[in-house]
Amino acid sequence: MEKIRVLVVGCGNMGSSHAIAYENHPGFEICGLVSRGASKELLQKKLAQNYPLFDTYSTALATTQPDAVCINTYPETHEPYSLEALDCGCHVFLEKPIATTVAGGKRVIERAQQQNKKVVVGYILRHHPVWQLFVAEAKKLGKPLVMRMNLNQQSEGQMWTVHKNLMQSLSPIVDCGVHYLDVMCQMTAAKPLCVSAIGVRLTDAIPADNYNYGQLQISFDDGSVGWYEAGWGPMMSENAFFIKDVIGPKGAVSLAQEEKDSDNIDGHTQTDTMRIHHAQIDANNAFTKEDELKSFAQAPNHQELCDREQDYFFTAIQQNIDLTQHLNDAVGSLQIALACDEAVKTGQTILL
Repeated sequence: MEKIRVLVVGCGNMGSSHAIAYENHPGFEICGLVSRGASKELLQKKLAQNYPLFDTYSTALATTQPDAVCINTYPETHEPYSLEALDCGCHVFLEKPIATTVAGGKRVIERAQQQNKKVVVGYILRHHPVWQLFVAEAKKLGKPLVMRMNLNQQSEGQMWTVHKNLMQSLSPIVDCGVHYLDVMCQMTAAKPLCVSAIGVRLTDAIPADNYNYGQLQISFDDGSVGWYEAGWGPMMSENAFFIKDVIGPKGAVSLAQEEKDSDNIDGHTQTDTMRIHHAQIDANNAFTKEDELKSFAQAPNHQELCDREQDYFFTAIQQNIDLTQHLNDAVGSLQIALACDEAVKTGQTILL
């Protein structure tokens, strides 16, 4: 079997993890690393082999002529980089969001269909066995659901630099929110109706029209509701930064973790326990069943999840998996997140 030659574009946190996944996967072969700064040299030191290094994406594409491109750059480049790769006949693995606009996301999908190439968007939680179980248990709670989630990061050092760069084009509730809105849509399997949101700019280090703390609220046509909050910056509190909680008529299911460092990327996906609460009561209003506690000492870490994502990408290419629903879901969660951004800036509830 010929290996899939992949060009890694963007060599920061996610690019580094995906490059390691490619190097360890028997079906992939890295043909180059691309970044504007020194991150590619830093990544090179982590890898077992030396690869060609490039400062510019177009030059790397023309020189290496890869079979696939892995895009881990800032969100405003996702659409143009994907289109350029597809036009060169490459499959694309693309970190979320698929684009910075709904129209841009649809252009990526249309181009992939025209070129008959695969595009996989990095929704890492879809590959996590604990989060898969979380969704499955939530579906057992009856309807409607109340979904409560957040991801606040007390960022410092390099992570604050990364977050400030991200906020040149997107807010935290868009960049991170697409993950958790995707989870909510999976749990309800219902149509989102409307969103409202609030946001606050807590620092002068970001554009005047952006905000580094936001909270959204969403309603679905089955009566379910959800909220999500996200904040980035050195001023953020680490109190209750990890809330993953769903309530339904039959009880509740919650994820918990011991990790207290909100800036640790492993802690964003890793969880230690799941608590399943049963709401049934007897004639004396006493619970008839004890809560269930599930421990996940062997749950995959961040690198192992990236390994799983790239194995899925490989399988999608080799087995010609139909990714239509995957891509439509990526655009759907982006549409909701962007509507929340609009709600913050207009002060209005946005109908979907």
